Amino acid sequence: MTDHEPEAAGPAGVRRRPPKPQVDTSKPQSARMYDYYLGGKDNYPVDRAAAEQVLTAFPNLRYGALANRRFLTRAVRDLVGAGIDQFLDIGTGIPTSPNTHQVAQGLNPAARVAYADNDPIVLAHAQALLVSTPQGRTTYIEGNLKKPGTILESAELAEVIDFDRPVAVMLLAVLHFVEDGEGAYEIVRTLMDAMPSGSHLVLSHATNEFAPEEWARVHATYKASGISGQIRNRPEILRFFDGLEMLEPGLQVIHRWRPDPAPADPAGKEDGPDDEAPAPPADPFAGYSADQLDAMISGYAGVARKP
Repeated sequence: MTDHEPEAAGPAGVRRRPPKPQVDTSKPQSARMYDYYLGGKDNYPVDRAAAEQVLTAFPNLRYGALANRRFLTRAVRDLVGAGIDQFLDIGTGIPTSPNTHQVAQGLNPAARVAYADNDPIVLAHAQALLVSTPQGRTTYIEGNLKKPGTILESAELAEVIDFDRPVAVMLLAVLHFVEDGEGAYEIVRTLMDAMPSGSHLVLSHATNEFAPEEWARVHATYKASGISGQIRNRPEILRFFDGLEMLEPGLQVIHRWRPDPAPADPAGKEDGPDDEAPAPPADPFAGYSADQLDAMISGYAGVARKP
């Protein structure tokens, strides 16, 4: 933003820059494809076509996307319960409820959340949807994970996040779009080095351990669409947490990280003609064993604390 560009007004508690008008709809974009996997509408024909090719290679990919959103909710909830009230969510993608700030501020209205992404359409949707509580703050940073300085040195981040207090750095389903040669491990180290003691790293990452042939096709399909990346195994993903203290239960397949208890069946209820209440929506994970879900979800997740 130049000195002559006025800052756009936004909802209470939200700072934002004027959106860039350029949105390239000629090429698929990973955030818009992810939105399609989750059943969203904020995508273009080119994104849907590429996503359908990926789903042909690995039809269960939607399960991984859904499991990742559920992990976000559990991780943010547990960190707020542990006293964390600042979150830096990088590669957030198109806002899909529940967002980080909705979970955090639903538990602590004074929580502060900074989102960062480098896609103009994500910025436009974030400005419309990321509405903070009056007590808290929410901001959106146009920054590139592959250039962490564009995030860490932004004025918006400094106005919302207090680096004298712990911050949770959220890297959900983004690092598999960064190859080793692009400095994936160095990027995470740079981000965490900038955070004070007591900060946390929240990370999820796709893996090829459970369905190697399918993920080879997924990788090839993304690459053919112009989207680079690297699928990693468990030891390679665990390296992102070097120097940090893993929280229990450690690095787990996404659905196994502190899973919510299954809802109990209503006791003593009998079916009858007067039972008019609609049935709750079916859980897409119901009916599958944990081992089956490992292969369907094909991703690891973990949370670690900076000493």
